[in-house]
Amino acid sequence: MGFFLLTQILYSFPMTLSLPDIEISEELIRKFDKLGPRYTSYPTADRFHNGFTAQSYRGYLGQREHQTNSPPLSIYIHLPFCESLCYFCACNKIVTQDHTRVAEYLRYLDREMALVSADLRGNRTVVQLHLGGGTPTFFNTDELHQLMQMVRQHFALASDAELGVEIDPRTVGTDTLTMLAKLGFNRISFGVQDFDPAVQQAVNRIQPLEMVERSVQESRKIGFTSTNADLIYGLPKQTQESFARTLDSLIRVAPDRIALYNYAHLPGRFKAQRLIVERDLPSAETRLQIFLMSLRRLLDAGYVYIGLDHFAKPDDELNKARLNNTLHRNFQGYTTRSECDLIGFGVSAISKVGNSYSQTVRTVNAYYQHLDANQLPVDKGFELSADDVLRREIIMALMCSAPVEFDAIKRNHGIDFTHYFATELTRLQPYQDAGLIHIGPDSIQVTPKGRLFVRASAMVFDKYLEQPTASRYSKLI
Repeated sequence: MGFFLLTQILYSFPMTLSLPDIEISEELIRKFDKLGPRYTSYPTADRFHNGFTAQSYRGYLGQREHQTNSPPLSIYIHLPFCESLCYFCACNKIVTQDHTRVAEYLRYLDREMALVSADLRGNRTVVQLHLGGGTPTFFNTDELHQLMQMVRQHFALASDAELGVEIDPRTVGTDTLTMLAKLGFNRISFGVQDFDPAVQQAVNRIQPLEMVERSVQESRKIGFTSTNADLIYGLPKQTQESFARTLDSLIRVAPDRIALYNYAHLPGRFKAQRLIVERDLPSAETRLQIFLMSLRRLLDAGYVYIGLDHFAKPDDELNKARLNNTLHRNFQGYTTRSECDLIGFGVSAISKVGNSYSQTVRTVNAYYQHLDANQLPVDKGFELSADDVLRREIIMALMCSAPVEFDAIKRNHGIDFTHYFATELTRLQPYQDAGLIHIGPDSIQVTPKGRLFVRASAMVFDKYLEQPTASRYSKLI
């Protein structure tokens, strides 16, 4: 039976606490590696329904006015266009060579921002903004400048706001990176996936190591304060040896953060994935070995395990937030800015305002039709009950490896934790027996080795898992 050591994971505890290395067996991983949600929200997006309407969303935007201290804003803008198709991609995208489509999309984004601004009450300060896609750099420099002018017209950006953008290294040069920095962007995320030529050919994404390395170096010179690189394991043609070479190359590039995603092959749901040759996909056993090898190499290289699939350098703000229990999780993953209302713009974007979620329609035609009718393009959403809010607090604490303190739950929600969650505490016992969590008289704490299994622990508090869903969840590891 194989074992590996997780020394850096101990950063989740005070640095003065001396603990031995933690051994995690493959047997333990196999036992708790089940299918489950990633919990970028609770309830999860597959529970959204069309009974939540544009009028429902408008009501929550207006309610902020009556809050004593309405939270600041985080903005996400979905820019769906891509020049070429990556076969693995599960994002909502439009593959086109027609760049003239951008101007029309920008006009409708402006309309949506105007409609939201008309209903938005309370604090209008934006402390976080993220451009996702698609490929945000499908937009040229003038178009991105226009987009940011629109944002600043409708919202107030804080002087220390985090402004992040997703980058396809094939689409940018020094001029684009310089322009993004001048627009205020200070965080940048590069889609790497894999450096192996055979893997890149199999997924139709050719980008040499030198291209990524140059882009990361240029972004640092220009002044970006945080660089992230995304990797995906489980892609066709990948082997443990080939992915080790990718990791070695990326470690030399030394981004501040690395996201290591597990590829979910769902060709019935995502048409692009039907172009992948299934016999080229690594086996479940190989995928597990790639993950374990990747974890070892990243920890040995000095990265700290943040949680789930995220790693960061010890001095990165993400790790600092985890150490002081201010780490937060939303639809963009782990973040340092908690307690924000999230406003999403563009097709398929998701918003979280107060105790509600809402999602925009998925197609540009439907998006344009709603806005032509002067209506917010809401497709579906969810209004949280008091029980949902309570469970969300617990699940998000577990996902961030923060303690669940019973007294705080009682103060915030007026319930006795051990009585209210007696069934859940019983169901958590196997996790405690395995050393993944510690249940004390006053709290629940994720242990160092339990941080690999936080999704499984969080699932215990998800009451909606008892109800059927059309969604297929990914493996936990």
